[in-house]
Amino acid sequence: MTSSNTTIAGGGTVSQQLLNTINGASSSSGTSSASGSSSSTADLQTTFLKLLVTQMQNQDPTNPMDSSTMTSQLAQINTVTGISQLNTTLTSLSSQLSAGQSAQASLLIGQSVLVPGSTTTVASGASTGFGVSLGSSVADLTVTVKNTSGEIVGTLDLGAQQAGTIPVGWKPVDASGNALPDGTYTVSASGTSTTGATTAETTLSGAQVQSVVQQSGGGTGLLLNNGTTVDMTNVVAIL
Repeated sequence: MTSSNTTIAGGGTVSQQLLNTINGASSSSGTSSASGSSSSTADLQTTFLKLLVTQMQNQDPTNPMDSSTMTSQLAQINTVTGISQLNTTLTSLSSQLSAGQSAQASLLIGQSVLVPGSTTTVASGASTGFGVSLGSSVADLTVTVKNTSGEIVGTLDLGAQQAGTIPVGWKPVDASGNALPDGTYTVSASGTSTTGATTAETTLSGAQVQSVVQQSGGGTGLLLNNGTTVDMTNVVAIL
C-alpha cells in the first residue's frame, strides 16, 4: 500500500495532496472543471501556507529556513494569483468584445459590401458591383469583365487612380448596349504605372449581407447573397 504522506526534514510529514497542489500535479482522482479552476488559486494559497507552517514547525533548529527563500516563495504564489486574475479579466473582455462585434455585424444586414473576390453577380439586369484594391497609385487602371465562357463582355478604363479601395459601378450591358443575361461574371484588373509597367491588381466582389452567423472558430461571419460566408474582418468597404 502506497503512503499518501511525505516525510520532511525534522521528522514531520506533509500530505502528498498538498505537495501535488504546490507542484501543479494532478490529484489522484484526475478530475478538473472550469468551476474548479476558478477556486484553484485560493486553494493553492491555503495549501502553500499550510506547507510553509509545517516546514517551519519541523525545521532544523541548527539550520533554520532561509528567509529569502520564504520571501521568494511568497512572491511566486502572488505571481500565480495575479496571472489567474488576469486570465479571468481577459476572458471577460473577450466575451464582451465578441458580443459587441455581433451587434455591429447585425447592422450590416441588407447592406452591400466589398469583400476579397473576383466575381460579380448579375440579376434582373443589375450588378452587385465590385471594386479594386490598389497597393500603390497607377497612371491607368483597366478592369475586364468576362462571362462563364471566358469571353470579354465589358472593359472599363478608370484612368489614373490613387492607392486604396476603388468601388466600381458597372452596368451589365454588352458593346451594343444589350443587357447581359443573369449569372456570375469574373472580374480582373490591371494597372499601368507612369513608366509603362503593367501589374495585376487585387479585385473585390460586391455582395449583399443576408445574415450574421457564428463561425466554427468563434468569430463573427457574414452570410452573403452569393452563397458565401466571410469573416466580418474581411469586409473592405460598405457600399
